[in-house]
Amino acid sequence: MNTENLSLKERWNKLKEENPRLRIRNAAKELNSSEMELLATNIGDSTIVLNNDMKALLSDIESLGKVMALTRNDECVHERKGIYSNADFSNPHAGLFVNPDIDLRIFLSHWKYAFAVIEVTGNITRKSIQFFGKDGEAIHKIYLTNESNEAEFDKFVEKHKAESQEFEVVTTPYDKNLDERLDEEIDVEGFRKEWETLKDTHDFHILLKKYNVSRTQALRLAPNEYYAKQISKEAIVTMLEQASAEQTPIMVFVGNKGNIQIHTGEITKTLWHQNWYNVLDPDFNMHLDMDKVAQTWVVRKPTEDGIVTAIEVFNEMGDIIVQFFGKRKPGVPELETWRNIVAQLN
Repeated sequence: MNTENLSLKERWNKLKEENPRLRIRNAAKELNSSEMELLATNIGDSTIVLNNDMKALLSDIESLGKVMALTRNDECVHERKGIYSNADFSNPHAGLFVNPDIDLRIFLSHWKYAFAVIEVTGNITRKSIQFFGKDGEAIHKIYLTNESNEAEFDKFVEKHKAESQEFEVVTTPYDKNLDERLDEEIDVEGFRKEWETLKDTHDFHILLKKYNVSRTQALRLAPNEYYAKQISKEAIVTMLEQASAEQTPIMVFVGNKGNIQIHTGEITKTLWHQNWYNVLDPDFNMHLDMDKVAQTWVVRKPTEDGIVTAIEVFNEMGDIIVQFFGKRKPGVPELETWRNIVAQLN
């Protein structure tokens, strides 16, 4: 069958017939489109355009009860079940949900479009609220679970439905900045001194900007191996299996341009599936494509509460895929059990 003259919707339907389990993100890549463009082919059917008052939308998600939050990048998927309580948009740079279950850092300047999606496959209906950036890529998705309030979903959609369901798909790609300054152009001594005197982990990002270094470059230029040490990607699996075996609570940060999603707690079930390494617990799932891991580092930063130890994982472009920490909060030193696990990695 000649597919050249078929519409995007027809090509997507054909692809779904051939590969019923193909995820929309993978279908978009095969069809050389964005995920949002595929969703938009079903406006008036399974896709409803919502208004783009993101603060109002996110503040009302709590009414849906226990849902599943999904944030991902190309290499890692983070799924966490919980309730969207304590929305805080008082900071102009980053919105917050800070809860034991739903824990998000939201960069609203990247959130451009929102949709309600009702997918029916056989006897299964999946309802979700989905958010996209200017490039048509998904920033965040919220799925109803068996414990959600389905009646409130219908009210939510009615309340936030855009007046016009006419939607012109316009996507604008992000510029990729691949330039990195030469090491000799950087005040390495000053950079190292400031790293050694950090007071807060959040100041590290400010430090990178001040000295105009990329994150992986910063790790190469660290004061010494104590502060940043490259380890094998296999060490990620070792760490997760050890944390599971010892029931050491950890923190898992996964993000993209518009959102960072955090899990804090113990993990139990870990397993491989093809090239993906997974955490599959009742309220938290993580799926990490190990084939796309290019660099893995142990990174230590001084704070007023003592050293904070992270495992930072990067793709081949130097973009951060996922970060792991021991469970901690301000005012409390990090867990010795976490430090012991990390100390054994190489």
